[in-house]
Amino acid sequence: MRKIISLICLLLPIAAYADELRLQENAPDRYVVVKGDTLWDISAKFFKDPWKWQQIWGYNKDSIKDPHWIYPGNVVFLDQSTHTLKVAEAPASASLSGQVAPVVADKTAETSLNVVKLSPRAREIKGTSTAIPVISLKDVGAFLSRPLVVDDKELTGAPVLIGTYEQRQLLGTGDTAYAEGMPADKGESWQVYRPDRTFKDPDTGEILGHEVIFLGDAIVEKFDKLSTLKITNSILEIHKGDRFAQTTTGFAVNYEPHAPDKNISAKVISIYGGVLQAGQNAVVTLNKGKRDGLENGHVLALFQKGEVLKNPSLFKPDTKLPDVRYGLLFVFRVFDKVSYALVMQTRLPVQLLDRASTPE
Repeated sequence: MRKIISLICLLLPIAAYADELRLQENAPDRYVVVKGDTLWDISAKFFKDPWKWQQIWGYNKDSIKDPHWIYPGNVVFLDQSTHTLKVAEAPASASLSGQVAPVVADKTAETSLNVVKLSPRAREIKGTSTAIPVISLKDVGAFLSRPLVVDDKELTGAPVLIGTYEQRQLLGTGDTAYAEGMPADKGESWQVYRPDRTFKDPDTGEILGHEVIFLGDAIVEKFDKLSTLKITNSILEIHKGDRFAQTTTGFAVNYEPHAPDKNISAKVISIYGGVLQAGQNAVVTLNKGKRDGLENGHVLALFQKGEVLKNPSLFKPDTKLPDVRYGLLFVFRVFDKVSYALVMQTRLPVQLLDRASTPE
């Protein structure tokens, strides 16, 4: 028993040190937030582990499900005693939301002359639309509002464009289309897409879903056996055989970055745009989704498979080198069997079949 207690006492400092936040070598004492910043980038200016959100900002796990509280002009301080970040308001003369600050009368009584002196004072007006996001919306915004992946059932049951006005071969903005299987109880706003490629699990061969190409938006003018629609927005040319999905709405743009509670090991099965390698700010697809425990905001570490050193001797096994960790992913949209993630940090090109796992 004494040996066990002694061992626990010996390991406690090691465990505490392993969980301690690591400061950047050139971490500043303070930073003034500017338009275009992200919470991830600010955290990374101070700490090497920007995904350790609760520790960095000194919050409990359930207290910042929607971190939407920092604005341009705020000052972020590094608290050296606790190794956490604190936020201070901007100077009173600054308008953080871009709105015109009203002038407020500041009365100062001068009793000897019975004079009231009025001087202008700026009042700060904030709006949630001006709060800085967790990650850059210019990199992921389009992926939040468009159809990306459908399963076999969704693909089979989707309304199909089967006819065009005046038998046109290609449709664009303002053109009329006719669709079969359009439900009248799902609303008038729809998105047009085309199946592009099928995702297969590289380990099991299971069909994970079908990635689609977003083509544009349409609105139903008349529901019928053959419903009449007008194309309101065309990104690419639309033609017969294309399908319709309900307009995607209500996706959050701010997620709390955090590591998964359990060990998740996924693989990069696609790099958006059809390329074979990706760099920072690229979007990749993983072969894991909701059913595997992934959720929006999860941070995963990227690993390159270790090399195998051939042994010249026939009687000794080859030597496999450890996998090399080289970057971080931020999961921002999760489907049942696949997920989309943004490459946040990388020192090597991201390649197909690279491993993405719970960071240590």
